[in-house]
Amino acid sequence: MNDRILRVLEFNKIIEQLNSHAATMIGKDLCSSLKPSVNIEEVKSLHDETDEASQILRLNKAIPLGGISDIRPSIKRSVIGGVLNAGECLDVANTLYGGRQVKGFLEKIEEDLPILKEFAQQIVALRELEIHINSCVDDNGQVMDSASDKLRSIRSSIRTYESRVRDKLDSYTKSKSKMLSDAIITIRNDRYVLPVKQEYRGTIGGIVHDQSASGSTLFMEPKSVVDMNNQLQEAKVKERQEIDRVLRELSGHIAANEAALYENVDVLAKIDFITARAKLGVQMKAAMPKINNKGIIKMQQARHPLLEMDEAIANDVEIGENYTSIVITGPNTGGKTVTLKMIGLCTVMAQSGLGVPALDGCEMAVFEDVFADIGDEQSIEQNLSTFSSHMTNIVSILKQVNHNSLVLFDELGAGTDPQEGAALAMSLLDEVISRGARVIATTHYPELKAYGYNRDNVVNASVEFDVETLKPTYRLLIGVPGRSNAFEISKRLGLDETIINQAKSHIGIDSKSVENMIASLEKSQRQAESEYQNAHEILVESEQLRNDIVKEWKQFEEKREGLYKKAEEKAEKALQKARVEAEAIVDEIRNMKTDAQLKEHEWIEARKMLEEAQPDLSVKKKDTPKKKSASNQQLQPGDEIKLLTVNQHGTILEKASDKEYLVQVGVMKVKVKREDLQLVSKKSTYTEKPLTTVKGSNYHVKTELDLRGERFEDALSKLEKYLDDALLAGYPKVSIIHGKGTGALRKGVKEFAQKHPRISDARPGAAGEGGSGVTVLELR
Repeated sequence: MNDRILRVLEFNKIIEQLNSHAATMIGKDLCSSLKPSVNIEEVKSLHDETDEASQILRLNKAIPLGGISDIRPSIKRSVIGGVLNAGECLDVANTLYGGRQVKGFLEKIEEDLPILKEFAQQIVALRELEIHINSCVDDNGQVMDSASDKLRSIRSSIRTYESRVRDKLDSYTKSKSKMLSDAIITIRNDRYVLPVKQEYRGTIGGIVHDQSASGSTLFMEPKSVVDMNNQLQEAKVKERQEIDRVLRELSGHIAANEAALYENVDVLAKIDFITARAKLGVQMKAAMPKINNKGIIKMQQARHPLLEMDEAIANDVEIGENYTSIVITGPNTGGKTVTLKMIGLCTVMAQSGLGVPALDGCEMAVFEDVFADIGDEQSIEQNLSTFSSHMTNIVSILKQVNHNSLVLFDELGAGTDPQEGAALAMSLLDEVISRGARVIATTHYPELKAYGYNRDNVVNASVEFDVETLKPTYRLLIGVPGRSNAFEISKRLGLDETIINQAKSHIGIDSKSVENMIASLEKSQRQAESEYQNAHEILVESEQLRNDIVKEWKQFEEKREGLYKKAEEKAEKALQKARVEAEAIVDEIRNMKTDAQLKEHEWIEARKMLEEAQPDLSVKKKDTPKKKSASNQQLQPGDEIKLLTVNQHGTILEKASDKEYLVQVGVMKVKVKREDLQLVSKKSTYTEKPLTTVKGSNYHVKTELDLRGERFEDALSKLEKYLDDALLAGYPKVSIIHGKGTGALRKGVKEFAQKHPRISDARPGAAGEGGSGVTVLELR
């Protein structure tokens, strides 16, 4: 992509804006050298970088880039043996400090920023070099006394000599003030002197270093302080020598870390460059486009990047998918050139890793070349030289254009005879389109208005003109060619209608048909936009209604959950009461086990207690289909069933009536209705067991319970029921298999055991019992 195209599209002004957002000179250098890339992977990488920096800005955070300088010249000079001055050494230390700040900021930020964090890892924190420089050079760029013991000693002697010289000269200002032009001590040629009147030169005696403009005052160094001044100068020479030695040592350390320092500068420059791109995007309210290599451009509400946001008219632009060429027709001063430049400039910006000023969801293509023939052809006077200049440029474009090019023609074919120019324009468009390039051309030739209707992959467009205000609106209308507004404008300006009608009679029938067609299209366009606006308003109202319904439903759900919670709490209290009463029943049954024969009235009393122990919940259950029970199945003595009312297993003893069965549940015999029975399994044979043999409510209950894979609440509920069965069966101990996992289920089993009144001890399983994946419960 040549520099001329970038200059025509005014890409240099984008670079100037980008430069203003860079925080460092090294970042500004990268901004100034920014060029569009033609490699799609590189372009995508640039946008990924910009997007990460934009994420930081959206969080109202900023990468700390203060204090960073371009130290590359200093590094280079130190490597070839040069001695850096104190200020240059300080710049190196400050840049190292700035690098550490950037590194720390990016490593600590919680957001997922893989590219920037990888850059941060490349920054080498040369802490020792930074500390060494800061221990020798102060914030003002001066070598400090602490740089070396020798320097501290020399400066101490300098202060002593200066004090002696001043004391001696002070005695002159007090005792011989009449001989002095002013009772002050000053410096000439780095030596302390006194301003002596000309006539007292011999009286004071000494060395004259300077005189006033009038010659009446001589700046003299008295003989008595010459030796002390000499000593002072010798000390200052030693000071300079020691400072040079310190700076030479620092320069050597800087040269030794050449590679790391260069890498730090490069990385910090890239980070500043990326941040500047993100800041420019925020300023323009730009979007990060989706990048493709298919020649597809889709932008909604796109604005010219160089126009003020409140002045730029936003337009929708689409090319490359349904059509590959756009021909924008219409009168001059309608904004066609601005639209053309906007598309070209946005394309170049996207290929440079910059956002484009459009709505989110935009899509931009990567072109090998962007060609533009855009010039200032807005004047009425067109001549051959202008036409020749443009044709020379167009000929150059035709030599290079291919299927991966974007071509922008402004006022194609202008500058010559209208008929010849229009014919030439159509021929040029046919040639460029045949090569597969993406083409956007502007023209005011009426012959090209029907061009888009006669060619595949070509669409007409125009820039809207408001006849009422006699001003262009700068709105791009895709699918509608521009039409001449000369008659309407003339009428609005007061031209006699007779003249207008006479002018209309000179227009051919074909031209009138085209104008009528365009007028109809414009009317349809406005109607479609109006209907779209109405539909959009309805959509907004529907969205609002939907949000309101969702909000109401959420409130309803919360209220329902609250009622459920209250019901559960009430049910829990009822169940707790039932558990206490059930415990009493279990104790009673245990006491009965000691008797060889049980009395009938005792069983009747125990059964009555069990029935009364059922929870009495006030909350009505929802009408749900009952599980398939034994009511519609033929039950025989010996069938194993489940008594639904108490959720216990039992055995059919006999059929008491058409609707009732005598069932044995554990040690109890109860008469129950058929609909409360659920068949578990059929038994081929049945032997009635003597009532005196007490085996518990579930004599087939295992001595272990496997809870692995169960949800926490379901597991505890299952454990509670199992313990009731185990207690009725008379087991002294049982094993609960919960597995190791996260330990949550093991903890829940242990807490449950601590609260249960019939569990005397809960311990982890031994090595042969399953280890920590099993809890053994000792029962009372």
